Amino acid sequence: MSLELTILMPCLNEAETIEVCVRKAQGFLASRGIQGEIVVADNGSTDGSQALAEKSGARVIRVPARGYGAALLGGIQAAHGKYIIMGDADDSYDFTALDPFVDALRAGNDLVMGNRFLGGIKDKAMPPLHRYLGNPVLTWIGRVLFHSPSGDFHCGLRGFRRDSIMSLSLTSPGMEFASEMVVKATLHDLRIVEVPTTLSPDGRSRPPHLRSWRDGWRHLRFLLLFSPAWLFFYPGLLLLLAGAVTMGWLLPGERSAGRIVFDVNTLVFAGAAMVCGIQAMIFYVFAKTHAVRHGLLPEDDAVDRLRRILSLEVGLVVGLVIFLSGLALAAGALHFWGKASFGNLNPAQSLRLVVPSATLLIVGLQFIFSSCLLAILQLDIPDKVAPHTDLSRDALRPEDQQRIERVGQQ
Repeated sequence: MSLELTILMPCLNEAETIEVCVRKAQGFLASRGIQGEIVVADNGSTDGSQALAEKSGARVIRVPARGYGAALLGGIQAAHGKYIIMGDADDSYDFTALDPFVDALRAGNDLVMGNRFLGGIKDKAMPPLHRYLGNPVLTWIGRVLFHSPSGDFHCGLRGFRRDSIMSLSLTSPGMEFASEMVVKATLHDLRIVEVPTTLSPDGRSRPPHLRSWRDGWRHLRFLLLFSPAWLFFYPGLLLLLAGAVTMGWLLPGERSAGRIVFDVNTLVFAGAAMVCGIQAMIFYVFAKTHAVRHGLLPEDDAVDRLRRILSLEVGLVVGLVIFLSGLALAAGALHFWGKASFGNLNPAQSLRLVVPSATLLIVGLQFIFSSCLLAILQLDIPDKVAPHTDLSRDALRPEDQQRIERVGQQ
């Protein structure tokens, strides 16, 4: 059965509000003449929410896997509508005022986000911690990392084309599902718009399911893991540049800034910064390669070109050249030590050879081993022979049988 709209409500012990939400949604469909349905994705309610939802006219989908995202994923899969508008079943969103969402979806948009900061947040509808810190900061991070047009990443009222969202292969079972939908829609260049949405105090007498710090961390964790450039590449580049500049500054001799003297101790930290920076940048290539090959992130032309340029052979040669350069400096340090009859050395002099040498040796080995690992990550997985494949002699083509017989006679 094909319908235009499914109004989807995740539910976990919402007996106090589920009936009024379903009735409002039904009233909206009837008043607008929309062919639609109300689906309640129940996540294991123990307060009778399922029966109340069915009594009110909703179709109840029981989702055994726990979590906000798990409930919505189950509801999306079970929905019959071309479009889906999802909203919490706690009566904090007005299901009689969904016209902006429907109009934007009919206009060809893939994802229509509600924005509570544009539509208004009523008194006591959102805790101050969420209103002034959690939501603005996490949304700002998401906009910076992914260039998303959404100004409210965590609004629970949003509409979307079912086929477009299904194509994103969403997987998050918890509250971070809200961020995953926006991030993946942005990365896959779906058409995203937002409409003002009013948030009202919910109608429950119990505390909300949301746990501020736990769920906030899960959102932040997701944003960082889906942005390997900001997690690895940019911090690594900053460390590499800072270490290289500092090492170049200190190699000729000690430097001072007022009463502060920088010498070989700082040189050691500069070398460590370079090693860590290069390793972080290599991690970026690993993470991007893994994410693209497993469908977690879309293809990236720049990274794809880089992987082709930095083949196993090129990586081995570059790593070997860097390693041999470090080895040459190590030989110079050994010669310097020999001139002192292999006795005690002045660290301020000897470390100016030893630190760059050790840094180059480590970086060279990093390149060699990382090139091997990157080649392994890019290996194609061969198709397995199907269990029912007939490999008997009778299944061979006549010319193959003749060739086998000739070989056997020889």
